[in-house]
Amino acid sequence: MTGYMAWEARAVEVTVLNIEGAPEGIVYITDPHVQPSNIDHVRSVIAEINRLNPSLVLIGGDFVTGEEEDFAAQEVWRSLDAPAYAVLGNHDYRVGIDGTGGVERMLAVSTSANVTTAGYDVSGLSDGSADTAFADGLAAALEENGVHVLRNEFVLVPVGDEEIVIVGVDDGWAGMADPPEVPETDAFTLYLIHEPSCRADWDADLILAGHTHGGQFLFPVIAQLNDLGVVELAGMFDADGRTPTYISRGICSSNLAGVDLRFNCQPEIVLINPTEEQLRAIGGSAPAG
Repeated sequence: MTGYMAWEARAVEVTVLNIEGAPEGIVYITDPHVQPSNIDHVRSVIAEINRLNPSLVLIGGDFVTGEEEDFAAQEVWRSLDAPAYAVLGNHDYRVGIDGTGGVERMLAVSTSANVTTAGYDVSGLSDGSADTAFADGLAAALEENGVHVLRNEFVLVPVGDEEIVIVGVDDGWAGMADPPEVPETDAFTLYLIHEPSCRADWDADLILAGHTHGGQFLFPVIAQLNDLGVVELAGMFDADGRTPTYISRGICSSNLAGVDLRFNCQPEIVLINPTEEQLRAIGGSAPAG
């Protein structure tokens, strides 16, 4: 069983999303947690992304484990062939990176944060535990390696004959999320934020999140709760007229003794509005949304 779960953790799936109004050929990945034990896997994911020839690559945070002494492994992103934009995650601030800390942060979001659109404020989670110097060093390393890190800012990026507004919201669990004011525009507007629980119902066409690893071990009862929207671990959530939010299963996982494990929850590359060439490259996968 453990052997199967180790295999599944490396069996990356391409998930196709059909999103009305979005530019073609955008790739989204999240939670790489780059480290010596998985760097070959990350390289293979990047090779697959390059094979898809995307117009743009978006990355949803957790580039590291939080235990690094340097950021040399982040050189892996130099091999991306497309422009890349990203946000940071909780591991990138060394916040809530163990079981106890994670539970504390989840409770803190429900008791100390306001994630409404009008009153958005997660500063109550800023309790001094976030390692901002570590995050600043990581962000600098990512920029040096071709990944543009958005920390409570937005950019207007040309994609083919269209433009897209990418809004990068800094990490919520670290208490650093402070969404910028975004001017009205007819361009497709997309928000990136690491923890889905820290999102608001922003005036956007799509929100992309990660953090959950899709549950990582998605047993039938948990999968049913996710499908019903009782828990939000993986997939598209757009009920009750809320801003459509896709929560990715990520590309890497928490590990046991240095081995990534998953069950019924393959890692994924998300491909938004694929071109015909991209569909041929993946064998014409059916859309997930």
